[in-house]
Amino acid sequence: MFSEHTSSEGPVYLTSSVLPAVHAFSTRLGGISRNGFETFNISVHRGDEPDAVRENYRRWCTLFSSGVDDCCVTDQVHGNYIQTVTSKDKHACLANISTGADGLVTGEKHLPIFCFTADCVPVLLYDLEGHAAGAVHCGWRSSAADILNNAVTAMQSLGAIPQNICAALGPSIGSCCFETDQDVPDALNAYLHGDSKGLWVKREDGKYMVDLRKANARRLLQLGLLAEHIDLSDACTMCHPDKFWSARYTFRHHQVRGSMVAGIML
Repeated sequence: MFSEHTSSEGPVYLTSSVLPAVHAFSTRLGGISRNGFETFNISVHRGDEPDAVRENYRRWCTLFSSGVDDCCVTDQVHGNYIQTVTSKDKHACLANISTGADGLVTGEKHLPIFCFTADCVPVLLYDLEGHAAGAVHCGWRSSAADILNNAVTAMQSLGAIPQNICAALGPSIGSCCFETDQDVPDALNAYLHGDSKGLWVKREDGKYMVDLRKANARRLLQLGLLAEHIDLSDACTMCHPDKFWSARYTFRHHQVRGSMVAGIML
């Protein structure tokens, strides 16, 4: 079950009851950005003021008792590369990222790891024995490229076993709004080895309405996670543009677009 919170520093964020670790999924509320980026935006590459982004980042990092330069972040290139990180991979706030990693895992305690989204599915992973944690950006392309398999495999290399891994799939575009052509269902059907019943509806005009969150949850079950260890947010980012950043909504309405962040720490 997901719950909403407001930190003393400002950010409004969500947590999942299946993750017994410090973690959070951001909204677009509780920052200082302006000029269309109101108020909590974590991306510096879309026109927001760097000082505002840095302050938003500072506020976010207080949830993890961390400084802005003391965490690791994803690159978000819609691939399937998972980077295993340690303290040597800490990211300087506002610096360019060139790792090509859409997901991170770590076995190091007190090291926050963050992924960014604005419609795609943010997945936070945690091993109940404390061996590893993960933060994964799951767009449909990275999902179909089996990024979650790579994440679970990387966590296993750190000592985790799938039955002990918990997963929370945060706010993302829902099946109510994720309209696609046939290439997306075809790719997801292959990704799930044919176990795709109920994950999309074909409309009369030939378009599909796809549930990417449930597709990723189904893949986690295939990878050995237990159903009781998987939690799905029911929030659609496109339906609630006042609360979440949505790439599709801002594009269709010719608005600037910020990014949200999800993070976890052993």
